[in-house]
Amino acid sequence: MTESTEGTPSRRALIGWGGAGLALGAVAAGGAVAMTRTGNDVEPVGAAAGGAVAFHGDHQAGIATPVQDRLHFAAFDVKTDDRAEFVRMLKDWTAAARRMSAGQPVGEGGFGGLAEAPPDDTGEALGLKPSRLTLTIGFGPSLFEKYGESFGIADARPEALVELPKFAGDNLDRNRSGGDLCIQACADDPQVAVHAIRNLARIGFGKVVIRWSQLGFGKTSSTTPEEQTPRNLMGFKDGTRNIAGTETDRLKKFVWVDPSEGPAWLNGGSYLVARRIRMHIETWDRTSLQEQEDIIGRDKGEGAPVGKAKERDKPFLKAMLPDAHVRLAHPDSNDGATILRRGYSFTDGTDGLGRLDAGLFFLAYQRDPRTGFIRIQRNLAPDSLNEYIQHVGSALFAVPPGVRDKDDWWGSTLFSEEA
Repeated sequence: MTESTEGTPSRRALIGWGGAGLALGAVAAGGAVAMTRTGNDVEPVGAAAGGAVAFHGDHQAGIATPVQDRLHFAAFDVKTDDRAEFVRMLKDWTAAARRMSAGQPVGEGGFGGLAEAPPDDTGEALGLKPSRLTLTIGFGPSLFEKYGESFGIADARPEALVELPKFAGDNLDRNRSGGDLCIQACADDPQVAVHAIRNLARIGFGKVVIRWSQLGFGKTSSTTPEEQTPRNLMGFKDGTRNIAGTETDRLKKFVWVDPSEGPAWLNGGSYLVARRIRMHIETWDRTSLQEQEDIIGRDKGEGAPVGKAKERDKPFLKAMLPDAHVRLAHPDSNDGATILRRGYSFTDGTDGLGRLDAGLFFLAYQRDPRTGFIRIQRNLAPDSLNEYIQHVGSALFAVPPGVRDKDDWWGSTLFSEEA
């Protein structure tokens, strides 16, 4: 299915919107990109051609989708209590996301329009491939707390959308935590991901403002186990047993919110935990190889668990030290708790002492954070790895189901009443 131009307002008619001259939902040029996902869990890859990932589907792209190489994640604070204005922005965001995911510019593009108005698109992604861009939206607990009454969603907050508790070793920076809503942009080209967040922030001017953001590179876990397992900045393979995008049964069991759990607007959605985990790189680099492997519970070369020969051999947890990371994080140590990870490495230069400000930007999707991330993170309190890492940013979001078709929009199941 390709996009339609039916019912699209002209750019000139929309010139007054926020002073940005934004015309969304305009012509869908091209047409080579399939825009409908059928089935529940398997998503087209299109990696070889830097192609497009389908935007429409039962679930949002960017969760079970094969993990791209780059990330731009942004958390926003809402600045309007006008429900109609907020819903209008969500629709505008959806129209822009639909086009950018297909490799098309926002509205009428980055040039050639009225000289008196800013272009609809900022232009830095013109000529670039779609690069498997996915855009995923989530709603934070504070959206319901601050705007529940004015937006008419006070009774719609899911029970599982809790405030994350304080975990052992947390040193959270409030300027890198929380947010009323978030957008996760993943792509194989960093400029494509940055372009997407930049344009959505621009469209949301006056309605939302970025609270904090994070760039990421070098995926640290994979949803495609047939590919080589990536390594994190500690040099270890990461995410060996992560849920694959093709594992329909495990996705249903551990990732997608079930209709029996409610609320109804979140059926087919998920919960996203985002954690900025700084690594004490210099200390780690002075640690002996044996100690590094004991801390992780795997060897550094092959990635095999202690006492095993191959990376994917089933771990024998009792062969590991009691405080080994793999032993404590394994589902067998957490009543079967399993999460889907999409983590990325990050480096943000150095701190005032010349140390690398680097680490892991941890992203995990799950059916219920209380039985997912919270359960696992509490069990990691005695983790010997904690000496080398520190959680400095944290957020939780409820991720609504996918956009069904060209007439649907992000959050339609929550904000069902038309603006």
